[in-house]
Amino acid sequence: MEQTSEKVVFSNLWTKLAASVKTSIFPAKCLVCNSFIHHCNNSGNNPISCLLKKNLPNRFNINDLTFEKLIAPYLCIQCSDNFLTVTSPICHVCGIMFKSLEGKDRVCGECLSNPKKFRIARALGVFDQPLVKLIQCFKYQGKIQLAQTFEILLLTVFLKYWEKDSIDIVIPVPLHKKRFRKRGYNQAYLLVRNWLQILKSANIKWPYLKIDRHAIIRKKFTKPQVGLDRKKRMANVKNAFEINIFSDVTEKKMLLVDDVYTTGATVNECANVLLNAGARYVDVLTLARSI
Repeated sequence: MEQTSEKVVFSNLWTKLAASVKTSIFPAKCLVCNSFIHHCNNSGNNPISCLLKKNLPNRFNINDLTFEKLIAPYLCIQCSDNFLTVTSPICHVCGIMFKSLEGKDRVCGECLSNPKKFRIARALGVFDQPLVKLIQCFKYQGKIQLAQTFEILLLTVFLKYWEKDSIDIVIPVPLHKKRFRKRGYNQAYLLVRNWLQILKSANIKWPYLKIDRHAIIRKKFTKPQVGLDRKKRMANVKNAFEINIFSDVTEKKMLLVDDVYTTGATVNECANVLLNAGARYVDVLTLARSI
């Protein structure tokens, strides 16, 4: 038994030593400003890795894993300090932050004049630097190592705004098969694929929660929404989605997950499809919310 314990200690020391040598030779650079990161902890005790190991339950309190801690391998301190969380006052429906920090949460003018199909939408942070750059790296530059950080951060937002049993099925917004083949992955699915495992490792019970990446199909190949105004975005995604005939969403409480909420055209169209298929209600969660 002692010999086994010594081997574990030696292995951990070797891992830390190897990580230190690697950091010295190949120091990490900030994904936003490209400066060297001096506070990056590469000791081998990565809280994300620990949460994803089935044999290490209850090791971490997921609420203690802040943006600053999780993003440390990718951002310098200066850029990390520029991260803006979405805070009240916000719109009760779409979750947009109001310019004035005074007053209570309320429904914004846009949601009053153009009622949404979804019930509520919430987000991790404001779509501004450094989050813009991080999402671009994740989405377009193949930096999928960001996925683990993003999905834990997004899960903390989920646990903040949604009560247990308020969501039955989590659905990542789908890509068209052409875009999926070109990119190689659906970034929205990477934001949720380990949620059930993380919840279990953090000893958080959420009965009957299901991740369904195939509930909605993107049947129409659309041009990117970037650069389009609200009306053009709505027209672009009109009739772009359909329900998978093998998915039963009747009376289910749904959560749509995507990377960015700009005008809400995409998630609103998805919500419409789910409601027409019999869903009880549809909520939305994204990494970023434009303001």
